[in-house]
Amino acid sequence: MPSPTWLGAVLFLGVQLRALWPVAAIEVYTSKAVDAVNGTNLRLKCTFSSSSPISPLLSVTWNFQPEDLSSHEPVFYYLKEPYTPSAGRFKGRVTWDGNIERYDVSIIIWNLQPTDNGTFTCQVKNPRDIDGTIGEVRLRVVQKVNFSEIHFLAIAIGSACGLMIIVVTVVIICRHRRKKQQEKMIEVADTELSREKKKLKNTEEKEVTALED
Repeated sequence: MPSPTWLGAVLFLGVQLRALWPVAAIEVYTSKAVDAVNGTNLRLKCTFSSSSPISPLLSVTWNFQPEDLSSHEPVFYYLKEPYTPSAGRFKGRVTWDGNIERYDVSIIIWNLQPTDNGTFTCQVKNPRDIDGTIGEVRLRVVQKVNFSEIHFLAIAIGSACGLMIIVVTVVIICRHRRKKQQEKMIEVADTELSREKKKLKNTEEKEVTALED
């Protein structure tokens, strides 16, 4: 019968080897919350990372849980090819929009309704990476888009562009007016010079005439 000391050494060695052995896990990334307008279409983005190469048996499962926290409903399934639900609220309303080679397993939900308010989950299994995080997206369907920071940013950029156009226009007008003024001053100077030359010529002609007399 093995001694307690020997068993302890074996157990300790096993723990150390397990710590050194890389744990296979898959990471799934999604937006935490999304707002969408009633009646529009929405791309639910989901990407993943895996420590293993892409397996032919990679699977993707999208589920939905309504706000009332009732049972989960199937939304979409992928295994070698996409499978859309044959019944339920998402029948005929889901399209595969992912690219496995780019680690993208996104889908599109068509014609959003207020009844679609709830949480969508995205789970990816890539044997041997079958354990890991599950992505969650909380969807809120609204009648119109809230005035978010993106709108403020768009207005700020638009205002800056408008102001820049105004400044450039003013600069061009000022330069054009300055050029006109310079041309007018040159024209006046030329006119004055011509008059002086004419007066000088007349004076010389009078002097010559006086001498001849």
